[in-house]
Amino acid sequence: MKYIDEYRDGAVAQVLAARIERTVERPMRLMEICGTHTMAIFRHGLRSLLPEAIELVSGPGCPVCVTATEDIDRCIRLARTPGVIVATFGDLVRVPGSRSSLRLEQASGADVRMVYSTMDALETAKENGRSEVVFLGIGFETTAPTVAAAMIEADRQGIGNFSVLALHKLLPPAMEALLADPDNHVDGFICPGHVTTIIGTSAYRDVVEHHHRPCVVTGFEPVDILEGILLLAEQIAAGRAEVEIQYRRGASADGNPGALRFMWEVFEPADALWRGLGSIPGSGLKVREAYAARDARLRFDLVVPPAAEPAGCRCAEVLRGRIRPPECPLFGRRCTPQDPVGPCMVSGEGTCAAYYRYRG
Repeated sequence: MKYIDEYRDGAVAQVLAARIERTVERPMRLMEICGTHTMAIFRHGLRSLLPEAIELVSGPGCPVCVTATEDIDRCIRLARTPGVIVATFGDLVRVPGSRSSLRLEQASGADVRMVYSTMDALETAKENGRSEVVFLGIGFETTAPTVAAAMIEADRQGIGNFSVLALHKLLPPAMEALLADPDNHVDGFICPGHVTTIIGTSAYRDVVEHHHRPCVVTGFEPVDILEGILLLAEQIAAGRAEVEIQYRRGASADGNPGALRFMWEVFEPADALWRGLGSIPGSGLKVREAYAARDARLRFDLVVPPAAEPAGCRCAEVLRGRIRPPECPLFGRRCTPQDPVGPCMVSGEGTCAAYYRYRG
């Protein structure tokens, strides 16, 4: 298949691996900050092609995983509210909150519906005019513009029973927070192609300039990732720190101005609580005053008590890149994809799920 097969060419992968071997002069710790990259690295066995001097660590790039327990509890509170239909993407349903999950609430009679797009949620609101439909806005800059577009469309059509619980996260502030941690050494970042398609490479400029850490935007096929690692290795060997684009077929310096226009019309930056990273200034999105009628935080009582991580769960350290999943005492024992304790084992982009699935 054109534009796929050439990025899965084993011969090209071997050539890139050999070039990486020749380039690496010292140990280097590279972080892929996207769960899709984590899964691809495991699925294609890329670690086995790399020299021992390169350590790949997974970062907080799974949106479901970094959603704080308190915010999961808010979603559960919504599901318990009479007359409310909760619409969400699938992974979030199984993430445990303090005492329940959306899946358990659904089994107890709550109206929780999995949708494939924000426009599906809007259709649900049109078809259920006597209920309040709340879409759970989970995700990074990739999904936020689509949520904004649905809110704009709801206004255009006069759909009054549709609102959003905005829990979106912004990636560059999280990278800043990771590098500000003196115990979390990262030599370079493998940046996600899809997010960068929206925000553009200019969004990483402060990370590179403030911390002198190179960033390379890559796609999600094995050749993409290996070429991205090679570009990082070359920068580190030369003492350079720049933003480079491996994913030239999708990413650019400016991103997608149209998508950003939707996003910034509806949302504005706000402090946000991240699992594992705590509160990060300017790392989330809140609904602007002009769209306050669509803000579920204002339409419903979503005050919940402070929440704690499940006993023994070390997802927070996994998300910071401090430990690998097998170092968690619950991994593969008490915590499995069938019965997850922490969110990193739930999501299809979760680091623990990747380690468990490909542990052989």
